[in-house]
Amino acid sequence: MDIAFLFPFILLIGVMFLMTRSAKNRQREALAMRDSMQPGSGVRTIGGLYAEVKEVREDTVLVEIAPGVHTVFTKNAIAAVLDAEEYARIISGEDAYADGEEPVVPDDASSLTEGGEKRIGLDKNDAEDRDRTESRDARDDDGENGTAKS
Repeated sequence: MDIAFLFPFILLIGVMFLMTRSAKNRQREALAMRDSMQPGSGVRTIGGLYAEVKEVREDTVLVEIAPGVHTVFTKNAIAAVLDAEEYARIISGEDAYADGEEPVVPDDASSLTEGGEKRIGLDKNDAEDRDRTESRDARDDDGENGTAKS
């Protein structure tokens, strides 16, 4: 058999091996994260609900979603186990950034042209529009292929 004939198959098997390996690593990390849950930990569910773990069972977790309101989730429904500081910040509604550290995101491109550079005007000028129309009328096009009539 020719090696050139086998190369695509070998390549395909190699790619599939790498993909399954990375998926298994992600599953292993998620399992370790879910096993690290302890009573008192803050968690975020796959639905985006923030809660505090009250009890960890074999396949389920008892969480408190509001003071005195408890519910049971499967361990697979837990998307992230949060550290105490981050959970407290999220529950209290504090900003993630301290005073003045929040990044400024402009709502237009004006900040990209600051610094004394000449700005390019994109507004249409009536005189330019008139010149363009006159030059178009001056040509003798047949309108089909853009070629001039002879």
